[in-house]
Amino acid sequence: MTALSILDLSPICEGGTAADAFRNTRDLAQHAEGWGYRRYWLAEHHNMPGIASAATSLVISHVAAATRSIRVGAGGIMLPNHSPLLIAEQFGTLASLYPGRIDLGLGRAPGSDQATARALRRHGVDTAERFPQDVAELQAYFRPPRPGQAVQAVPGGGLDVPIWLLGSSLFSAQLAAQLGLPFAFASHFAPGFMTAALDLYRSRFQPSASLHKPYVMLGLNVFAAATEAEARRLFTSLQLQFVNLIRGTPGKLNPPVDDIDGVWSAAERSHVERSLACTVVGDLAMVQEGMREFAERTGADELMVTAQVYDHHARLESFRLTAEAARQLGWLDQPPA
Repeated sequence: MTALSILDLSPICEGGTAADAFRNTRDLAQHAEGWGYRRYWLAEHHNMPGIASAATSLVISHVAAATRSIRVGAGGIMLPNHSPLLIAEQFGTLASLYPGRIDLGLGRAPGSDQATARALRRHGVDTAERFPQDVAELQAYFRPPRPGQAVQAVPGGGLDVPIWLLGSSLFSAQLAAQLGLPFAFASHFAPGFMTAALDLYRSRFQPSASLHKPYVMLGLNVFAAATEAEARRLFTSLQLQFVNLIRGTPGKLNPPVDDIDGVWSAAERSHVERSLACTVVGDLAMVQEGMREFAERTGADELMVTAQVYDHHARLESFRLTAEAARQLGWLDQPPA
């Protein structure tokens, strides 16, 4: 059985505000819990006018406070932007407030452009080079404090906060295998190295105290609606978002358009289609078949679906239909509410 979870970027829609995005995130999380999704993760991005989840730990707390059982976490925290001690304290606080429900996914990218990365990072050097050491330091803060330990995470020490490694290349796949950690690949926007990364992770995996065998989560864009035509129309909002990134003009999430071909060039279309190759669009039956094929082809233990849909009610319906498709595949134990 393949588990099903949600990745939410808390999209700020054209004509809307971050406050609107947070209300929509809370509402979607509450519905997702009723529909049987396993996790609800939020991602750290900075200087992005269309993404509200920059202060990821705060938004996680916002979601966890509004739900009761679904796991809530970071997909992920870009560790080079922070000191390991600070993240241990933040997630130690979250784990203390919401016991047994908090996940910590870690990435080594900045989650931003280079100028923003320089504004964020605590050193004048590329701290991504220290990622393996920072992961080890963070793990140490979550262990029970040793007698005489000079620096402790309070809260954090001795708490069971599951750590995941996230990646879109081979680096984190190899590190996750070496450390015996679960691995999440960003196939929803950077699928190029997916197969190679999964092969590397699975072949080199070393069992650890926290994980005895490889565990893979894959990102998948899923746009579901009553008809294929409507689902494809909803999908254009994400396509437009990528076109704007290519043009260096990131903005809020655009409403869908009837004819995307009138917006992008041939080169832009090719780039977007490569980036969003791991996408399923259609009605209930098409989504069910697309998710089944993707899971079987990749051997994913868990799919983390995401959908940048402009209209909140259409977004809710897309995730409801996705859950129904997963339930029909036998992936979810309970029917949608």
